[in-house]
Amino acid sequence: MNEGRVEPVARRGIWGWMLFDWAAQPFFTVITTFIFGPYFVSRMASDPAEGQAAWGYGIAVGGLFIAVLSPILGSIADQTGRRKPWIGFFAVIQIVSLSLLWYAAPGSPLIPVVLLFALASIAAEFSIVFNDSMMPRLVSKANIGRISNIAWGLGYLGGMIALIFVVAFLAGSPETGKTIIGIDPLWGLDPLKGEDARATGPLSALWYLVFVLPMFLFTPDAAKGLAIGPAIRAGLSELKSTLGEVRLRPGIFRFMISRMIYQDGVNALLALGGAFAAAMFAWSITEIGLFGIILNVVAVVGCLVASRLDTLFGSKAVVVGSLVLLTIATIGIVSTGAGYTLFGLWQMPGADSGGLFGTPAEKAYIAFGLLVGIAFGPVQASSRSYMARSVTISEAGRYFGIYALTGRATSFLAPFLVATVTAISGSPRLGMAVIAAFLVGGLMILIRTPYPAGRPVD
Repeated sequence: MNEGRVEPVARRGIWGWMLFDWAAQPFFTVITTFIFGPYFVSRMASDPAEGQAAWGYGIAVGGLFIAVLSPILGSIADQTGRRKPWIGFFAVIQIVSLSLLWYAAPGSPLIPVVLLFALASIAAEFSIVFNDSMMPRLVSKANIGRISNIAWGLGYLGGMIALIFVVAFLAGSPETGKTIIGIDPLWGLDPLKGEDARATGPLSALWYLVFVLPMFLFTPDAAKGLAIGPAIRAGLSELKSTLGEVRLRPGIFRFMISRMIYQDGVNALLALGGAFAAAMFAWSITEIGLFGIILNVVAVVGCLVASRLDTLFGSKAVVVGSLVLLTIATIGIVSTGAGYTLFGLWQMPGADSGGLFGTPAEKAYIAFGLLVGIAFGPVQASSRSYMARSVTISEAGRYFGIYALTGRATSFLAPFLVATVTAISGSPRLGMAVIAAFLVGGLMILIRTPYPAGRPVD
């Protein structure tokens, strides 16, 4: 098997690649989790249960398309060689879809908004497939864990800065019309019309457009290969053989199955956790935005610490530890309600102080949220380095396509189950409890997976 070798890459090329995460993260932080998603659930929909169900189904639709097409595109990319044209193509789709979210006013039909969000999600995830598959050509295996976690930390820093901007300058209080720093929202945005949340669509689009440019300008791409027609035929043929090949590499196969399960839980937790909190505690955009800022501050620190732990102890140790923390956090989150936590074993009486996060239960929710902040960056960054250490340079595109498949193959399932349990029971709490099962299931398989995954299974 051709291992390939990493050609020396200029520092600006590495930084250009890492800035892709900086460019991409505000979509996940501001749109999916902390601002637009909670706005959709709590203000666009007629009730939170309907909103959570619709948002969950939107995530499921996007996840289904991503699961089916990611490995195909990864294999085709190996044949065409170059990744940047694909990233550029999907960037256009993502930017247009996000910009159109401005028209998602309260009372508007939910389905068109869900479809725009799903389209942006598909484009964002496909771009990640091609960006991730560039990594083995740019970074030596000894440095992959460190660079991957630093890049992920940069992403959360970028998402946090975008979130701070929204909270400080756009998110006005419905009562006073002022932002948290006491000024009128920029550009005359009216919070009563949801314009502060709706503006995050065009804002995220502009952010992505500006900060993805260094990757295009400075990061070297692979040499050009086949034309698109022959590449599609060769890529589909190679994908078929790769899927058969994976079954003959049991360590990689086991890692793929494990990640398929736990990443589904991680995706659902990130996509629905903010909306769940907003609906349960009736948090304003300001409060949910501050919650997101707190989590992103912790996430940056978590990724920086994990970058060293990954080098010292390996990617598997970081992923296992992160899944344990995420499981504890999920159980804590669904066990917390007005006046209690841990399913009522710990009563937390106390009147609302009237300030931000004014009840003891809200503070307990934030404490569990900090565990999510610590772990959700490293679990994804070190999974990426786990995979990169387990394959060769020449097979990176097709294997990262399948890696994306395992990250999305059942990604419709957890949101679908969360949405369905919520719709049937009328309880967002019962719906969210489904996530813990995915985290634990993936963890149990991962514990028995070799590291790197290319090693023989014991």
